[in-house]
Amino acid sequence: QVQVEESGGGLVQAGGSLRLSCAASGRTVSLTAMGWLRQAPGKEREFVASVDWNGRDTFYSDAVKGRFTISRDVARNIIDLEMNRLKPGDTAVYYCATRPGLGADPSRGQFISWGQGTQVTVSS
Repeated sequence: QVQVEESGGGLVQAGGSLRLSCAASGRTVSLTAMGWLRQAPGKEREFVASVDWNGRDTFYSDAVKGRFTISRDVARNIIDLEMNRLKPGDTAVYYCATRPGLGADPSRGQFISWGQGTQVTVSS
């Protein structure tokens, strides 16, 4: 069982930036990988980025690589997603997610989102 508090979403013009934050709590959350998923209207929920238990290894989807940066404050169980050069295609609800275990490689298993998400809208 994991509880999350997501923040930072909003409306921004194409080319702009936003920073999302997620504070997570739960008995086992400190020894999990964490990351972000997103779901656009009419589309399936997709992986965005992840970071391992100690904040050293990161992974990104091809759609956001080079534009987004994920980081982890290990002591506080907080992850941030710095989003730069935003595009209309980035418009979605963004969800904070976890996966048991230390590693963050998305090919090794599915991440699970727990909260309501935060809306990111990018205008053209």
